Amino acid sequence: MSKRDYYEVLEISKSASAEEIKKAYRKMAIKYHPDKNPGDKAAEEKFKEAAEAYEVLSDDNKKARYDQYGHAGMGGAAGGGFGGFGGGMNMEDIFSQFGDIFGGGFGGGQRQQQSRGSNLRIRIKLNLEEMITGTQKTVKVKKMKLAAGVTSKTCPTCGGSGVQVKVMNTMFGQMQTQTTCGNCQGVGKVADKIPSGANAQGLVKEEEEITINIPAGARDGIQLNVRGKGNDAPLGGTPGDLLVVVEEEVDKLIKREGDNLHQELYISFAEAALGTSKEINVVGGKVKIKIDEGTQSGKILRLAGKGLPNIEGYGGKGDMFVHINVWTPQKLTKEQKEFFQSQLENGDMNAEPTGKEKTFFEKVKDMFN
Repeated sequence: MSKRDYYEVLEISKSASAEEIKKAYRKMAIKYHPDKNPGDKAAEEKFKEAAEAYEVLSDDNKKARYDQYGHAGMGGAAGGGFGGFGGGMNMEDIFSQFGDIFGGGFGGGQRQQQSRGSNLRIRIKLNLEEMITGTQKTVKVKKMKLAAGVTSKTCPTCGGSGVQVKVMNTMFGQMQTQTTCGNCQGVGKVADKIPSGANAQGLVKEEEEITINIPAGARDGIQLNVRGKGNDAPLGGTPGDLLVVVEEEVDKLIKREGDNLHQELYISFAEAALGTSKEINVVGGKVKIKIDEGTQSGKILRLAGKGLPNIEGYGGKGDMFVHINVWTPQKLTKEQKEFFQSQLENGDMNAEPTGKEKTFFEKVKDMFN
């Protein structure tokens, strides 16, 4: 099912101010809040939809991208959590990020926190072909997991509310404050039974195989977020995320510059003079290119669309630039030396620029025009 327009979700115009966006979101959040609509899945989805719209429209950079490209400009997905909330947000995400919008929650009490596991970070090396076409990688990750047989009980300090209430007598009368329970850290539960081998939080270190989806056009240094594949939370809370940092393997032939690719091609003096065709490597296969008669060393051939796809989802691909180098022979036979000597003597092979030759800087400029 296609996503609804974010402005339509919040029932505002594209010219709405930041304050109007916030006010519209608060109105929707209150209307569909789970505390007011217990057990209503439709209301919960509308609540999440409103939060997703606000997450984008309240950020100037994201809003500008959305206004220009729509939903297509809001990034890809990797394992269900890359590039914004997408469809993988949960209620705790909303309350943790936008809790101030609600002004203290519903029913007069502080909302009980849910424990969350810590994130894990790993690095994955990809070759150029994997980065261009996208791929799947299965990795083994050592992570903290909730041990079998762990049980919990209601926190005796806060009675399961996750908060401690303190009453102080002041010259103005009694003042009541609420703070996060120091015994259960706001979860409302504490460990009751912990199996042998587990730590005090009921967690043990185990190895797990995790499949990671790498989007086409991934770049060196980009970080993908695989939701819920980090460390488990104590007492069955929300797991953390697995953060995957992409590293590019150095290719011996092809060099990368943004979405464009470069490689050098050496040809002989005879091939440059007479012209020829050459088969070269490109990512995903080979292509044949034509070398014109009289090609000069330093010429750059541009193969449109043979570079990398744009990871931001704007469409199109970069180009492949082939840099021609004429290889001067270092050893000549007696007959070859006599041939070249005769050409020098009669002037048939003198360097005679026509004036139309391009400088290095002109060649570089042409590459990007």
